[in-house]
Amino acid sequence: MSTYRQAGVDIDAGESLVARIKPWCARTRTAGVLGGLGLFGGFFRADFPGLAEPVLVSSVDGVGTKLKLAFQTGVHHTVGQDLVNHCVNDILACGARPLFFLDYFATGRLDVDTAAEVIRGLAQACEENGCALIGGETAEMPGFYADGEYDMSGTVVGVVDKPRLVDGARIRPGDRLLGLPSTGLHTNGYSLARHALFEQARLPLDHRLTDGHCLADALLAVHRSYLRPVQALLADVDVRGISHVTGGGLKGNTRRILPAGCDLLVDEGAWEWPALFRLIQECGQVARPEMERAFNLGIGLVLILAPEDVERAEHVLREQGEQPLRIGQVVAAGA
Repeated sequence: MSTYRQAGVDIDAGESLVARIKPWCARTRTAGVLGGLGLFGGFFRADFPGLAEPVLVSSVDGVGTKLKLAFQTGVHHTVGQDLVNHCVNDILACGARPLFFLDYFATGRLDVDTAAEVIRGLAQACEENGCALIGGETAEMPGFYADGEYDMSGTVVGVVDKPRLVDGARIRPGDRLLGLPSTGLHTNGYSLARHALFEQARLPLDHRLTDGHCLADALLAVHRSYLRPVQALLADVDVRGISHVTGGGLKGNTRRILPAGCDLLVDEGAWEWPALFRLIQECGQVARPEMERAFNLGIGLVLILAPEDVERAEHVLREQGEQPLRIGQVVAAGA
């Protein structure tokens, strides 16, 4: 007689995983959460005191081929943090704060220890962002993934008061761009980075960068969250646009939010590329335009403000421990 376990699906392992992660998920619980982990849906009370016109904002994403580095190194908790922070930054670009998060984890054979490490990272980032890890799905699909590999995605739901939506509609020529530093590649450009560093240059994971960092550590650096400093800024300064610099680079992502008739003038000498990006360009002989399209190059978030608000914004951000950079301005299209 055949069993589900013989076919490659271990229900007991799945139940063991749920038992292990319950305490971590419980730590992310916020006032709006109803019910507990393990039901067929996650419950969140839609009660938003202080918001005149609450608007729900959602985003879904994955970690991409950065997961290959997790498989190579055996470091799995950081990719869980990457996933949450990436999604939180996406809705933050609309002015929203996160309410709750749901994850999807799929693998060929469930390794409870590995899955638990991933979800530990998810829970840690949710807790740090004040966001409830309200539910998720673990899928075991024999033969679908290579041994020891998995894929993951996540969805965040947040809220913003409609009058405080940040949609770029009020951006005008003459507005200034402030950039906030990234912590590395974040979650974009890893296919090109791995090709340049490992296939072309054949560098070892313990290669030392010119800044002294280990290559593996630099590549696995957590995609940071900008929630806390930007929330402080939004409470104090009129921010006209926010761009989360992901695939497509700084210019590609920031142009997405510009109204018709506007373009960017980026001061490319305003900051120096971190060592990891310079190494990738050198090893892969990657042309500058391609680097600009594939990577954030050290700037993970762009804020667009009226010229008269720049100094105040810099002050608020520095109080939050940030190092904002003046990286350009909005110009009339064709100028």
